[in-house]
Amino acid sequence: MFKIVRREEMTGGTVILNEIEAPLIAKKARPGQFVILKANEDGERIPLTMADTDSEKGTITIIYMVVGKSTALFKELQVGDAYQDVIGPLGKATHLEKVGKVICVGGGTGVAVLHPITRGLKEVGNDVTCIIGARNKDLLILEDEMRKASNDLRICTDDGSYGHHGFVTQVMQEILKAGDVKLVVAIGPVPMMKAVSKITKDFNVPTMVSLNPIMVDGTGMCGGCRVTIGGETKFACVDGPEFDGHQVDYDELIMRLQAYQEEERECHKKFCTIRDAK
Repeated sequence: MFKIVRREEMTGGTVILNEIEAPLIAKKARPGQFVILKANEDGERIPLTMADTDSEKGTITIIYMVVGKSTALFKELQVGDAYQDVIGPLGKATHLEKVGKVICVGGGTGVAVLHPITRGLKEVGNDVTCIIGARNKDLLILEDEMRKASNDLRICTDDGSYGHHGFVTQVMQEILKAGDVKLVVAIGPVPMMKAVSKITKDFNVPTMVSLNPIMVDGTGMCGGCRVTIGGETKFACVDGPEFDGHQVDYDELIMRLQAYQEEERECHKKFCTIRDAK
């Protein structure tokens, strides 16, 4: 069992942070890798990229949005409760090297995934500008952590309630125009990563994205996480989750995610009806 030692409700309780005892995973985990969690015997297996690790304390930190049956089960777990299963670290770690000027772009809960990568890029000597965005100020997460992890933090909100009034892509484009950017890392909603990749391709700047397709076993056996990269089928769990953003078939990825999300919403409705009837 994997006990929760710290819990924090963010953005009005729709996004939850859990720090979990998992000493073996914490010892081996690297930026960009993920774990698969299961709340209990009745729960589903959910892949989540680690937002942080502490090898000395033996803990890993995950951040998730409550959107369906399984994440609703996760939300019921409190400090002292435990996940039945936590498997990892899985996936390929981020390749970290000094390249010069780097832009890290994060949206929504993708900021949690971006955090250890941004910190790692800064630690190896890069000049890292981080741009994070949300629909409004109340939905921003990890602002202080991202400020520490980067050399320069820019904040965007769709409604203008905090920072730049507009999208992260607008701020990124202005930085790209100034020149000398060697790498862009974008993690967040698929439409955002698609837009970032389209812009950076025009500037001929290498771009890395972290994909979140449907995933079951996390070892490449089920094929559920397949994505098309440069015309070839890849599996996000073993070949990724990070890929060249200019090679991703985003339209196919969006179509597959939408099909799953519709099914997940129906399951969540049924779960809530049964729970409330008890």
